Amino acid sequence: MAKRNGKDRPPEGGAETGLGGILRGLGSLVEKLGELAETGREFSKTGELREPGSGKGIRGIYGFTVKVGIGGEGVKVEPFGNIRRDEESGRSVVQEVREPAVDVFEERDHTLVVAEMPGIGAEDVRLEVKDDLLTVAAEKGDKKYKKEVLLPGSFPREKMQVSCANGVLEIRCVK
Repeated sequence: MAKRNGKDRPPEGGAETGLGGILRGLGSLVEKLGELAETGREFSKTGELREPGSGKGIRGIYGFTVKVGIGGEGVKVEPFGNIRRDEESGRSVVQEVREPAVDVFEERDHTLVVAEMPGIGAEDVRLEVKDDLLTVAAEKGDKKYKKEVLLPGSFPREKMQVSCANGVLEIRCVK
């Protein structure tokens, strides 16, 4: 962050960059949740971090989706990305594997799982199922994703149809 007269200030344009800027941006979350509670809508926010000055090195992506009042579930916050808090040190760390944004939709004859994984094709995806827990993993080049999804029921792997277009993975679990 730039300094003026010994005091921290955001760079020109008023926006602070890096993890501090993203975390400070979450400060308005409480206000947004109030607005969402009134309307029963969905709110999503993402951010990207790069090593200062180089555009190379570590790259962190963090985001969250807040769903309020949808299906009578109340408030539900789901994080995604590859920035996690280290339990031992309490510091934020950038992991190699990203956690994709995932939605689960229950339809009359199937359950649809939709995951956003840019740069991934259907041939890059691996699925593991144990009871009602679906593990989705994908890797292509330097893009690595992994997410555990709790399904509304148990589905055998043979009853899952996988398709992927433009980085949007769809897994159709037939009932």
